[in-house]
Amino acid sequence: MKGVKNIITVASGKGGVGKSTVAANLAVSLARNGYKTALVDADIFGPSIPRMFGIEDGKPGVEMVNGNKMIIPVGKYGVRIQSVGFFVGTGQGLIWRGPMAAKTLEQLFGETHWGDTDYMIVDFPPGTSDIQLTSAQKLNISGAIIVTTPQELSLLDARKAASMFNNQGIKVPIIGVVENMSWFTPAEHPQERYYIFGKDGGKRLAEELNVPLLARIPLVMEAGAEADKGNNVFSIENSEISDAFEKLTSAICSRLPA
Repeated sequence: MKGVKNIITVASGKGGVGKSTVAANLAVSLARNGYKTALVDADIFGPSIPRMFGIEDGKPGVEMVNGNKMIIPVGKYGVRIQSVGFFVGTGQGLIWRGPMAAKTLEQLFGETHWGDTDYMIVDFPPGTSDIQLTSAQKLNISGAIIVTTPQELSLLDARKAASMFNNQGIKVPIIGVVENMSWFTPAEHPQERYYIFGKDGGKRLAEELNVPLLARIPLVMEAGAEADKGNNVFSIENSEISDAFEKLTSAICSRLPA
C-alpha cells in the first residue's frame, strides 16, 4: 500500500493471551512517540478493537481520492483505525466462509485511504487461517510479533503460529516474542511478583525461534477494566505496564525504523 512504510502483524496461536490488548496499546504507544500509526482489526469474526478504543459507534467516512471512492479510517489517540466492527451491528455474528472473510479483509486494506503511515499494526485473529494466509500473500509484511503467556499450553499454540510465518510459502520474518501476563504485583506489596501463569515461557520460546524477547507485560487488573471503557494503559497510574509498552515500542522502532 502506497505510503505505508512498515506493516507489523500481531499474532498468537490461541485466544485469551491478550493479543488485541498488545496490538492496541502498541499502536497507541507508537502514536504517542510521534509516529504516524494505523491499526487494522483483522479479526473478521470477532472484532474487538472498536470496543477497546471506545468507538463502537464510529462510522468511517468516504472521500474521493485520486478519482476513487476511499474509506477514511476512524481516528482516536492519534491512531487511524479500521475494523469490520464498524460495518456490522454490535453483537452480530458473521456467518461467512473463509473466502468471503478474506475478500472483506482485502477491502479493508485496499479500499481505505491510509495516507502516509510509519507503522501499520495488524491485529490477527488467533490461530492459522485464511485471514493470515491472505494477508501474507497480498501484503508486504515487514514482520510478525508472536504474543504468548508464560504457560506451556499457550507456548504450544504460539509455536504453531510461528511455524506458519516460517513456512516456505509465506516467509514473514518474526520480529520477536511478547510475553503477556508475565507476573502479578499486588498494589499493597509493590516489591513482590507472583508468576501466576508460570515463569520465563516467553523467553524459552524466543530462544527456540532464535528471535528476541521484545517485552514482558505484567498482569494489571486496571488494564482490563480501562480497556472496557475504551481507555489504554497510559491512562492508568501503574507505570510498570506503560513502561513495558514503551520498551516494546523502542524495540520495534530499532528493528524497523520509520
